[in-house]
Order: sequence, then C-alpha cells, then structure tokens
Amino acid sequence: MTLIALLQLDPTVGDLAHNAARLEELAGLAAQHGAEVGVSTELAVCGYPPRDLLLEHDFIQRSLACALGIKSTIPLLVGTPLPAEEPRSLPTNGVVRCGPEFTSLGGNVHARVVAEKQLLPTYDVFDEARYFSAKNRSGLARSVGALNLGVTVCEDAWQAAGSTPSAYAQDPIEHLAEWCRQGVAIDATVNLSASPFHSEKFSTRLHVARHAAAVLKHPFLLANQVGGNDDLLFDGRSLVAWPDGRAVVAPSWCEGVLLVDLNGPEGCRWLPSTASDALSIGEAEMESLSGSQTGLESVDTMDELTDAVVTGLADYCRKSNIGSIVLGLSGGIDSAVAACVAVAALGAENVTGLAMPSRHSSQHSIDDALHTANALGMECEVHRIDAMHMSIESTLAPVLENGHPVAAENLQARLRAILVMGYANARSSMAISTGNKSEIAQGYCTLYGDMAGGYAPLGDVYKMEVYAMADRFNKRALADGRPAPVSNSTLTKPPSAELAPDQVDADSLPPYDVLDTVLQAHIESGMNADQMMEAGFEEALVMDVLRRLERTEHKRRQMAPSPRVSSRAFGQGWRRPLASNHDWRGLSR
Repeated sequence: MTLIALLQLDPTVGDLAHNAARLEELAGLAAQHGAEVGVSTELAVCGYPPRDLLLEHDFIQRSLACALGIKSTIPLLVGTPLPAEEPRSLPTNGVVRCGPEFTSLGGNVHARVVAEKQLLPTYDVFDEARYFSAKNRSGLARSVGALNLGVTVCEDAWQAAGSTPSAYAQDPIEHLAEWCRQGVAIDATVNLSASPFHSEKFSTRLHVARHAAAVLKHPFLLANQVGGNDDLLFDGRSLVAWPDGRAVVAPSWCEGVLLVDLNGPEGCRWLPSTASDALSIGEAEMESLSGSQTGLESVDTMDELTDAVVTGLADYCRKSNIGSIVLGLSGGIDSAVAACVAVAALGAENVTGLAMPSRHSSQHSIDDALHTANALGMECEVHRIDAMHMSIESTLAPVLENGHPVAAENLQARLRAILVMGYANARSSMAISTGNKSEIAQGYCTLYGDMAGGYAPLGDVYKMEVYAMADRFNKRALADGRPAPVSNSTLTKPPSAELAPDQVDADSLPPYDVLDTVLQAHIESGMNADQMMEAGFEEALVMDVLRRLERTEHKRRQMAPSPRVSSRAFGQGWRRPLASNHDWRGLSR
C-alpha cells in the first residue's frame, strides 16, 4: 500500500518562514502515519494569492530558498514561485522537490524543479498573467519514493474538463495522457491547487478531478489550500478521484492531511492538524463518494455559507494581528448576524457592540440589540446620539433646509461611524461594517457612515441569505444550550434604517426576496435587461434595479473587503466603470 499525503495548508501570504514550518509539521504528521510522499498546495510557501509581493526585490528568491530548505523525512512536492530564466521575463508558478531523496541534488535548483504552471487564468478574481509566464511542458516527477507522478498546478487540470470560460492553446492533462499512451509509466497525477471557494465551486472541482482521472486512466489527486486570504476564501476539500468516478474528499474549513491510498477509498484517512492556531471549523471527517455522487448530497448550503463567512473574518483578523472588533448594533437583522459572525470568529470577549439610538429609533430596536449582545455574551454599550444629531443639524440648518432629504438622514449614520471608529481606535480594535450585498448593490448604504470599517463580513451575502444565516446561528446556539442570539422581533419586523419617522426599506427598494432574485439573475447569472424581461421580470422593476446598481458603483469601489462566497462578488471579480451611462435596454429595443 502506497500512501500519498495531500497537505491541506492554511498559509499566511508573505509569511515564508511560518508557512514552511507549517509544511514541515504537516509532512511530519503524514510521515508518522505511513505516508511515502507529500504534496503541498499551490504557492504554499508564499501563500496564494501573493499579488504584488511577487514584484518586490528578492521575494521570489527568498520564497524558493524557504521551499528548498524544508526538512522532511519523506519526499515532498512543494509549490513556490520560481525566478525568471532570462532578464526582463516573468517568473513562473512552480513545483520543487524537497526531502531526503533530493539532498544529492544539492544547489542544483533546476534539477529540483518538477513542474511549472502552464495555464494562467486572467478571468474573475485571477490576474496571473500579470505576474507569471506560462510554460508549455507538462510536469513529471520520476522516482518520488517508489512512484512516477504527473504534476499539474491548479488551472492546468481545468481545460480538459471544459471548465474554463475560454479555451487555452494547450491542454496539460491531454499532454500527460498522450505520454501514458506512448508507454510512459505514471502511477498517479497530482495537482497543487489554490482554488477559491464560492457556493457552486466544489461540484465543478470534483468534475474536473473525475474527468482528469478518466482521461489519464489513473488516480488524480488535488491538494487544495484552505482558509481566508483577504477577500478570497479557500475551502480545502482536497480530494482524489479514480477513473471509475469514485472519490474521497477531505473536510472543508480544516487544516490537515488527506492520506490517499492509490488502491482505493478504503485505505484513505484524514489527519487533522494539531497546531494550536490551525483552522478548525468544519466537521473533521473525510467523505467517500461513489461514481454517481456529487459530494453535495449531505451539504447544507447555508451551514457552509455561515462557516465560510466566519472563516473569512477569523483568518483576516488572525493574519492581520487584529485581536478585537467593534460594530454598531441597531437591533436589525444585519447587525445581529454580523455580531454572531464576529463572536464565532474571535470569541465574545473580543467583540464590542454599540447601540446608538436617535430620536427616530424605536424602543424595540434597542431591546433587540441588547438581546443579541446578552445572548452572545459580548459587551454592549448604549450611546444616544440625540445631542450630537441636534448640534450638527443646527450647524447645517441653512444647507439642509432646501437640500435633499437624504442628506439630513445620513447625518445619523455618519455620527454613528464616529462613535464606532472612536471606540475601535481607542481599543486598537477593528470596526466592521454590517451591510449586506442586496443593499450595497442598490447603494442603500452611507459612505463614511454605516459603510465605515475595515471588513464587511456580509458584503457578499444577500439579504434573504442573512435571514437564513440568522436561523443557523439560532439553531446552533439552542443546540449548545445557549439562548438564540437573533430575537423573533428582529426576524419578523420590517427592515428599516430608522433614519426618518416610520421609515422602512420597502419605501425605497423592492421586497428583498424580489430584489435578490433580480440581482442574482444579473450579477451571478450574467443576464442583461432583455434576457431578464424575457424570463418574466417586469420591465420597470428591472430598469429600476439596474440603473440604481449603475449609479452607485462609486460606493462599492470604496467599500471594505468582504469574504467572497458567491460566484461573482463585488471586488476583484467585479470591474465596472465608475462614470458610465449604460443602455440597459440593449440594442434589441
């Protein structure tokens, strides 16, 4: 029985020594349990995505030195950037050999390079052609322990399965398959991956692995990064697929080692990381799939979404050395769920809520905010902003008298931001904003007001999904014998910013279940106005939503980073012009 270890790592971008040390620990854990070969994730030593760190002087050389310096009792294949071969050319995204079998190679770096990434994605959140040059030779690692391994890097496997938005000029999987047909002995092919999470990603990734195994006619193993880096999340779920469609999948949101027995699922095991700072949110159990299973049969999508958002905030804080959080608690659904996320990510003792009622705030909103704080066990302070509000209204009275009514309403949001940021600065904490994707898409948020903060945990979560997350947090609390943190009043009252008398969101926006459907059709499904109307949406509704989306792009350009959980989030994968006048009706009308 030959065991290959997939090292599912949660790296911190740029922390070369720490990442290398974590790889050594995971390799040691794998070796203790009989692994003969270890495989890291993509760019494991520097973390993915390193972005413009790759442009810094000697960063790539230092990354490579850390990779080559990794000590292991078993041979390892480790992802690292590799220096450019010629002046004024770009570096490559590569894989090097480490471990005892390769000490004889000494300082011969070229001899230790076994693969360089061939397909460089430049769509969605990816911009790899900015940093790397593509290679046209498939990777082959001979005599790694007792094995000959095909070696690919992330996107290299996606072309063959038809899972890229456009075709590349070459197909690394087909290259390897041709070698096999020519008699080259390859026991298995491995893929070092940093495949970002979104709600539909895993089923595609599993299809990619199964297709590769079927084409190659041998096992295909994919080691995937886990954890959050800035706005990108990585769910782990490293996996192996066999040509008959069987597969074994590692847990999501957990750091550890997937031990793969090439003979079949029965000999595979999951080894959770023992590090004190290791990510550990998911159920630490691997899953064995038949050829007909998708791997999603037992997945609760809202549980997964909830874990993803918590992971994003937790890792952002841990990797940025942020130990505590401050947020506004309004008594509404968004701030209640944001508080739940913050407490799950950092612990109740590290979260402070501020209830900041004005003369327009209802008593039930104050009560709901205090209920959430008490149920979560977090600190909450109440500061009325009436005096501040009256003072600034008096100062601006000549302007506000004949001005737009929104100007007067937004004063309250900006005063609250002053208090939240004051607390955060005084306590060396980070303020988080609590807005959701639906409101942000429509500009129903205040620049330098409720948008203030260093991170927006719900920024890629639609309003109706926020309600579903509230339900998950309540169920988890009750299952643990704790009170439900989101009150029934918060769940059932009409959403309102409470910036004017008797104000409700429905005064300005369509009902959220309708709004979310329209936004998802355009943002995630890519439907234009004509297509949406052909699908049955009312023209006035479509035009109103899309025009509001367009004219509020300047707000989204200034929003805090948020964890990407949808197939298209505001941020890197959303590059709309600020100044535009788009014809939403299309040329056909």
